[in-house]
Amino acid sequence: HVQLVESGGGSVQAGGSLRLSCGASGSIYGDACVGWLPQAPGKERAAVAAHYTGTATKYVADSVKGRFSVSRDNTKKVLYLQMNSLKPEDTAMYYCAAGGGLDCGTATEEAFAYWGQGTQVTVS
Repeated sequence: HVQLVESGGGSVQAGGSLRLSCGASGSIYGDACVGWLPQAPGKERAAVAAHYTGTATKYVADSVKGRFSVSRDNTKKVLYLQMNSLKPEDTAMYYCAAGGGLDCGTATEEAFAYWGQGTQVTVS
């Protein structure tokens, strides 16, 4: 059983930075996608940044490329999302989610099997 716990959200002014953390317990076999999926009101969740556990390949969506970066501490089993130059449109509940055998860039939220509780990011 996999459990994901996010932390690090908060309120910042436009142009500011935040770093989100996702701690994981349990194991997903194979090359799993562990990613960050923000949910703004009325919008579906889709990964903006993710990490493949098997190949250590990273995915960053074009919409946030140059501002967001993802990294993983394998020893601590923590996935980080560094968010810089934040914009009001980045405001959302950010969920950490994971699933095996996924293409992080195209997977729908239904394909992710494991979810954290979310952490709110508000940019004003």
